[in-house]
Amino acid sequence: MQIILLSGGSGKRLWPLSNSTRSKQFLQVLQDPDGHRESMVQRVVRQLGESSLKTAPVTIATSASQCDFIETQLGAKVDVVTEPERRDTFPAIALAVSYLTSQKGCSRDEVVVVMPCDAFTEARYFETVAEMAALVEQDVADLVLMGIASP
Repeated sequence: MQIILLSGGSGKRLWPLSNSTRSKQFLQVLQDPDGHRESMVQRVVRQLGESSLKTAPVTIATSASQCDFIETQLGAKVDVVTEPERRDTFPAIALAVSYLTSQKGCSRDEVVVVMPCDAFTEARYFETVAEMAALVEQDVADLVLMGIASP
């Protein structure tokens, strides 16, 4: 199994804290279990490492302008795929999957989990993602999507 985290935000919603060069997922405004500040991307990677998904390699699909933030905050914990230019969600996923097959040698049957890098959620979310990935591994489904039910 492989995990792709999408990190392509333009930083408009939390302006002026976030902007085109520093998106919200890199702002260290959260508190980790030890009381230190962490960003949303650091939290998601930490939570993945604490879940049953901890053995799955993580690749972040991002723009060139965000590479330094990722390297500074995550070091070598993740691989990074850089988009030549921002083209939205599907092209980012396609580029990352192409990287996994051509550079990492993943088979076409590899289970790939795609999620945002700025999900603010509890640990159970990651266990649900693992359960969904298991359904794909067991050939129960080829594609599994998670959404929010409206009231």
